[in-house]
Amino acid sequence: MLKPRLEWLLLFVPVAFVLELVHGAPMAIFITSAVAILPLAGLIGHATEDLSLRTGSSVGGLLNATFGNVTEMIIAVFLIIEGELEVVKASITGSIIGNVLLVLGLSFLVGGWSRVEQRFNLASAGLHSASLVIAVVALMMPALFALTPEANFFRTEAVSVGVSIVLIVTYGLALLFSLKTHKRFFGDTHGHAEAETPKWSTGRALGMLAGATVFVAIMSEFLVGALEPTVEQVGISKLFVGLIIVPIVGNAAEHSSAIFLAAKDKMDISIEIAIGSSTQIALFVAPMLVFISLIVGNPMNFIFTGFEIAAVGFSSAILAFIALDGRSNWLEGVQLLAAYVIMAISFFFL
Repeated sequence: MLKPRLEWLLLFVPVAFVLELVHGAPMAIFITSAVAILPLAGLIGHATEDLSLRTGSSVGGLLNATFGNVTEMIIAVFLIIEGELEVVKASITGSIIGNVLLVLGLSFLVGGWSRVEQRFNLASAGLHSASLVIAVVALMMPALFALTPEANFFRTEAVSVGVSIVLIVTYGLALLFSLKTHKRFFGDTHGHAEAETPKWSTGRALGMLAGATVFVAIMSEFLVGALEPTVEQVGISKLFVGLIIVPIVGNAAEHSSAIFLAAKDKMDISIEIAIGSSTQIALFVAPMLVFISLIVGNPMNFIFTGFEIAAVGFSSAILAFIALDGRSNWLEGVQLLAAYVIMAISFFFL
């Protein structure tokens, strides 16, 4: 069950539907849709936690990251259809750094506030950190190619498609590695004092997970539709929307789940959600969006700005320094959040 203080927020779901149907004020639709996502994200977190008790932390974290990123992909597809390709690429960058710095930072802070330190699986953190370094290479090389005299539309698209294929294959092999051939290295690092049993049946948990994700996607669609007139009224740039606002709203499900689980000292699942989500976005979601853009007739290349590449690169480096000892505390959470706020301030004035 949802906590009582969140459960009543489900009332905003039908309110958002009504406002959308009657073509209400964009800002009202934006606010109600965003609020409606919060309790739905809570349902996803509860259902995923229930399933992870049966599947283990690796599969449980993968499930939550995947269902959270479905919403992100749906938002991106609508933006691609509308031709907002730079906003899509900004949202990809924002999602990666948001999960690595904001979500992981809040998880470390909340989970470690009343504890000396928390421990998590070093193999999982190492795998995801290495994957993010590969993602940085994948972002940097096409951008450097675009600066050469040989770069033209056809060759740039060819490089983008080639890099996308490599990233998707790499992601698939990483899943094979962690879930099959080397599964024994990715279990929980420690047990918990009280043994927990699933509260829902597998069917009910999957139904809750799927149903809540569908409604999150619908609310996100409403939100995207109201986003541009709302930010124009408030006076925020589109780049800031793509880098900060869209990722936070689109990934609200996994954000709340990772923090909620860290508070319960379930750091293996929390890490898998936060960092695993960044890996999934970089190695799977972003390349898939390149192919989707070709299908809908608005080709999106893999050429990111130097500012975006630097943000992802610095996030990966910070993650390696902080997370690769298999331990965390609340101060490390503050450091991650500080890096995110520094980047957000720079994005705001970019």
